[in-house]
Amino acid sequence: MTRSKSKITKYLIPFFLIIFYVAYAGIKMAYADEPKNEIAPTPEKTEISASVHSPESEVVSEHKSEKLDAGKMILEHIADAHDWHIAGHLSIPLPIIIKDATGFKFFSSSRFEHGHAAYLGYKIVENKIAAVNEDGTVIQDASFYDLSITKNVASMFFAVFTLLWIMLSIAGRYKKDSLRAPKGIQSLVEPLIIFLRDEVVKPSIGPKYEKFLPYLLTIFFFIFINNLFGLIPFMPGGANVTGNIAITLVLATFTFVITSYNGNKGYWKHIVLPPGVPMWLLPMMIPIEIIGTLNKPIVLMIRLFANITAGHIIILGFLSLIFIFAEMNAGLGYGVSIVSVSFSVFMYMLELLVAFLQAYVFTLLSSLYFGAAVEEHHTEDHH
Repeated sequence: MTRSKSKITKYLIPFFLIIFYVAYAGIKMAYADEPKNEIAPTPEKTEISASVHSPESEVVSEHKSEKLDAGKMILEHIADAHDWHIAGHLSIPLPIIIKDATGFKFFSSSRFEHGHAAYLGYKIVENKIAAVNEDGTVIQDASFYDLSITKNVASMFFAVFTLLWIMLSIAGRYKKDSLRAPKGIQSLVEPLIIFLRDEVVKPSIGPKYEKFLPYLLTIFFFIFINNLFGLIPFMPGGANVTGNIAITLVLATFTFVITSYNGNKGYWKHIVLPPGVPMWLLPMMIPIEIIGTLNKPIVLMIRLFANITAGHIIILGFLSLIFIFAEMNAGLGYGVSIVSVSFSVFMYMLELLVAFLQAYVFTLLSSLYFGAAVEEHHTEDHH
């Protein structure tokens, strides 16, 4: 009993220290820009200061009156970017690769100066690269290909390298001694693989499950690792990879193509000629079946995109409350900071579960689609 209590204490103390540190950091950020209490100026000093009105004072007053745009800040954090923000004004520039009529152009995103400058006829406009004239106006009908390494792409590279390192190291241990008890990262990954194989893939697909197992395991761990990296607030994390609808579209398209390619005659016959349906009703049922088939990848795409993006928005929304109440100067800053950070930490814990659940759901639905495609259907007469 004493030993179990010591283990609980061992894990709880660091957890509460993290909560305390995050809460303290949130409070410090909320009150970092608040003006300190000063002695009120006398009427004479007020008249003098009012008469002396310089352009520098206008810039300072405008900077102080600028308020946090929570919506803009949240959208910028969940969107893709051509540099990797670290802290403050510190960021890591990423490679820019453009293919146009003159050939390939390679340079660093630092040439754009965070969107304030153009380089080689291109400029960042609303987080996208656009061709511009010498006067800075955007060329609407410009033809070029943007092959740049953005933050989401770089994060995917990190995820792929991590996935390869984990799987190759585990495979190497099995080659040396397959009977040895798993340890380290192997003891974490092996139960996941066995669970997915025996509880998800095999029951959903049936005897032909081994054909689809490599893809399903790859897609699960790819989504899971990218979700975990997205919860890390610093490099190599912080990118909203699976919250990008283009990436979820590609993943869903892979599942749709594999399902369509492996569909047997019974699968396609149930779509074109649903069994048990009267002939006069077929003109109505066939379009419905086709729309239902095309709807499957759309469900996969939107489910993963919406759930991951919503989690990031909620966390950033709670943190934005700190600065919003601090700018209101309503005297609730400390209380709101503690509540906001507490809810943010709770959401982070919940997002760890969501990171696994969304990878699991995507794998489960893909398994069900594959199972329906390869299932042997019995021939039924039409009435």
